[in-house]
Amino acid sequence: MITVLIRVTHGPEALAATLSALVPAVAAGLVGDAVILADRPDDTLAKVADAVGATLVVAERGSWTEGARVARRDWLLCLDDGDIPQEGWIRVLDRFVALSSPEQGLARMRRRQAGLLSAFNALVAGSRVRGGDLVHRQVLTNEVRARMPVRLSATIERDPVFG
Repeated sequence: MITVLIRVTHGPEALAATLSALVPAVAAGLVGDAVILADRPDDTLAKVADAVGATLVVAERGSWTEGARVARRDWLLCLDDGDIPQEGWIRVLDRFVALSSPEQGLARMRRRQAGLLSAFNALVAGSRVRGGDLVHRQVLTNEVRARMPVRLSATIERDPVFG
């Protein structure tokens, strides 16, 4: 099982879109819990978190590290609100988690590139954790240094409403 960390920047509507895309993974037994990361207190986000049984963490710029500290599982799927994993992602992540060690530490779902700027930004990001990454908790808490990310065959897209 994994914990999903969702960084909120677009608001409760984008969060709801991402949470609804995770329901099949909960039913399949891949996702065990969720942590919602916000950069400031928000009553609506608190209500959404409570309704879905997620933990709400208020941290500067929605820090992945702060989310890792309260996560219940060792493997963490980092998403930005509005991210929608595409068909087949559950099987791919489940297999990676079952076969990988903490030393592997970082895997990246594919994103459809929106041009050269996006491709350049992905290259520059390197082993820095970003939305769409599956990461071991020890990488986020700096106990293990991440290698270059493994490219997963699973795809993730942004809901077009939230850019």
